[in-house]
Amino acid sequence: MDKYHIKIEYDGSKFVGWQYQNNGISVQEVLQKAFFKFLKEKVVVNASGRTDAGVHAIEQSAHIELKKKIINKKVFLNSINFYLKKYPVSILSIKKKENTFHARYSAKKRTYKYIILNRNSPSPLNKNRAWFIKKKLDINLIKKALKILKGTHDFSTFQASSCQAKSAIRTLDSATFKKLGETIEITFSSKSFLQQQVRSMVGAIKYVGEKKWTLEQFKNNFKSKRRVNCAPPAPACGLYLKKVKY
Repeated sequence: MDKYHIKIEYDGSKFVGWQYQNNGISVQEVLQKAFFKFLKEKVVVNASGRTDAGVHAIEQSAHIELKKKIINKKVFLNSINFYLKKYPVSILSIKKKENTFHARYSAKKRTYKYIILNRNSPSPLNKNRAWFIKKKLDINLIKKALKILKGTHDFSTFQASSCQAKSAIRTLDSATFKKLGETIEITFSSKSFLQQQVRSMVGAIKYVGEKKWTLEQFKNNFKSKRRVNCAPPAPACGLYLKKVKY
């Protein structure tokens, strides 16, 4: 068996999430069926992490183990993507790795991007691809809130109740902000994230930007380590897994 690292792009709005489920089509299911159709062997696609329903990936990472060696990568990619053409998912690259490589456990840093469309009118072109917020957000307050999140903290306030992580302590390496016209991009990098952590942080930051919370309230709610003190999480449509670094 040879192990390979694959990079995947997908529009999450058509899927129930990454993981194989009974209540709808998942990214993992679509990929595994495509591999079976092409290779005639059962292939398990192990991702760097599960994305929720509606969450997109610019570059999701996963590993697979194959009985057959890949002779021509270009032909292999074209063939797999042929079987994926009915779905908004594509394999971008494939690379042979050592047997010790694991898409999840070998990852050193994960980067997520959240996109907000902050203007008066909704955008038909960005439907299911950004969070439309009509009320003008205070950019300076958002930047100050992001600084509070950076570093090593207990992120229990931003942890989903269904999260199975043993500890809520995480190190947020970076939390950056970029405004491009009416579009706001917030990017977070960490070795790992809690379930719904990014969407919960963005939801709280929105409250600051709308001046529903002062910076002091934001900080106090964050430090309280209580989920009940979190603002409603941002919708999945604006969240993108941008990159996984090994």
